[in-house]
Amino acid sequence: MSTPKRLVSVPFVMAVTDVGALLIAFAAAHIVRFPDGSLVRPPVSVDWLVGLVTIGFWAVLLATMRTRDPRVVGVGGDEYRRLLFASLTTGGTLAVTAFLLDLQISRGYVAVALPLAFVLLAIGRKTWRTALVRRRARGLHLVDVLLVGDLDDVEYVGNRIEASPAAGYRVRGVLTEGRPSGHVALDGTTRVPVLGHVDDVLAVARSAGVRAVVFAGAVPGGHERLRRLGWEMERHGIELVVSSPLVDVAAARVHHRAVDGLPLMHVETPDYTRRPSKRAFDVVGALCGLVLLAPVAAAIAVAIRLDDGGPVLFRQQRVGRGGSEFSIVKFRTMCVDAEDRKAELLAANEGSGPLFKLQADPRVTRVGAFLRRTSLDELPQLWNVLTGSMSMVGPRPALPGEVAVYADYAERRLLVTPGITGLWQVSGRSDLDWAEGVRLDLHYVENWSFLHDLVILARTVPSVLRSRGAY
Repeated sequence: MSTPKRLVSVPFVMAVTDVGALLIAFAAAHIVRFPDGSLVRPPVSVDWLVGLVTIGFWAVLLATMRTRDPRVVGVGGDEYRRLLFASLTTGGTLAVTAFLLDLQISRGYVAVALPLAFVLLAIGRKTWRTALVRRRARGLHLVDVLLVGDLDDVEYVGNRIEASPAAGYRVRGVLTEGRPSGHVALDGTTRVPVLGHVDDVLAVARSAGVRAVVFAGAVPGGHERLRRLGWEMERHGIELVVSSPLVDVAAARVHHRAVDGLPLMHVETPDYTRRPSKRAFDVVGALCGLVLLAPVAAAIAVAIRLDDGGPVLFRQQRVGRGGSEFSIVKFRTMCVDAEDRKAELLAANEGSGPLFKLQADPRVTRVGAFLRRTSLDELPQLWNVLTGSMSMVGPRPALPGEVAVYADYAERRLLVTPGITGLWQVSGRSDLDWAEGVRLDLHYVENWSFLHDLVILARTVPSVLRSRGAY
């Protein structure tokens, strides 16, 4: 996608960082493999020459495979997939070349240089991604776009764009059939002007100076009109972006099939069966957690008893996989008569949907406030994981009262085992409203993968440290 001028320097600086990472990795491999400095003394070693050629070849692949393309930098996994493919191609090319030319390269040198170089490249990309996401959140390095389509579709796509500044888009205006003028409220706060009718797309895009036009939903005139609009915008340097009707479907479940020039998307049916690998991971993780954190749990138990003399553990009925109820175990964070006092606090409820939440709940004890802020109250749930009623990662375990008022397919959360942590928890916890939390849980349910679980667990640590939404 075409990008603003202020973003042009980012790929260049990233290229410098990539070359620096490669130089550091190969220099470190030289030092490890040849600590006496014999590599650089005459006669020139073949390893030294191969190292320089490999660095150059690797750098060229990183550029030609567009690993720094502004369309993939900062969001999604495509950047890392391209980085991995360029790295594997470099390693494979080096191996084939060494075999064909019978090059006597030190295996230890290659074994250190290649993996270290990839790790340093990935760390560099992660560092730049973090910095770029923060700047985009402040309104920098964003691509101005025009939203076109039916009002409902425009609002849905616009809300998702405004809620995800890391994607690099900024909505500058809207063209819609239902409202020729006025404003459209996006993400609850942002007001975007309606600049005209769908038929005015080319003229408005040129006058507004946007870099791309996003078509949200169907276009009047069908596929042929969309195709012609793409040609017309191409002549003016404006790119065409089409919003897919598929929402919250992971890329791994979508397979593209071309039928006589028509790109069809085949969506795999989700697999909700019990997964042996996930269960094995849960058992090992729960056992390790219970053993390693036993001293911490003992200290928490003593603190709770000393605080108000009440019971250490709190048990509550929750709904698990398939609608079966189980008893969840947590460290008690509220006074012993918390359930009896709930009725008097219902009028002050700050939660949305069936959730009951109070940011300053008077029933929370002093020790309980600390446990909630640090999420240490969840530790006993490792026992639930070990016994099989919960998983390390999964949807938030629901109360029976919540399940009783489920609507609009929310019951699909019950197709899998609930978890100690999940997408809802690492994305904001109590700061998210009910609808957004359910959407995240359903996304997890329908797009599960073992790698996804590992990513959520990795995100749990910084989420807990930030204590965002923990109350």
